[in-house]
Amino acid sequence: MTRKKILGSHVKRLMSGVSDHGLKHLTEVETDLIQTRLLLEEAIDKLSFNFMAIHQAVTGEQATIDRLLAGADITADQRARLEALPGQLGTYVNAAVVSLQFQDMTGQLLDRTLKRVNGLRDFLGKLGEHGAEMTAESEDEKIVELLGKVSIALTVQSLELSSVLRKAVHQQHMESGDIELF
Repeated sequence: MTRKKILGSHVKRLMSGVSDHGLKHLTEVETDLIQTRLLLEEAIDKLSFNFMAIHQAVTGEQATIDRLLAGADITADQRARLEALPGQLGTYVNAAVVSLQFQDMTGQLLDRTLKRVNGLRDFLGKLGEHGAEMTAESEDEKIVELLGKVSIALTVQSLELSSVLRKAVHQQHMESGDIELF
């Protein structure tokens, strides 16, 4: 086998291998990210449940509050529960708001990561297409041309990803203050 055939064969095998291997891994990454999003949605459902539990706790003490408003006496146990209630509720609400803020930012990170994965998958697909153009008989000039196409495709893809994706994620939907991550 001549040197040209060996070179062409190796480049073709390398490009096809990188493409196939990369595509498989990126598909798995994408699946993991989608599952992560589902887990976050479940966590938000749990936060909603906890907000309702807070509401029920307040409602549960409403009878004691009504007794106080009517001028009636309450037990020492009722008084202690009422005195502890604002601190407990404040702690729960603050924790829930922080969780919601991080969910918002995590959602942004997942969206950005999925865009990166899709961009990389597109690039690896193009790499595989270019590799398919290569034959064992390809001339050195053809190999150089192919490698140039791959380099240009990588540069274009990288610029497209960089222009579409922000570097920082921001809290967007909460009224409790601004948070910026990375």
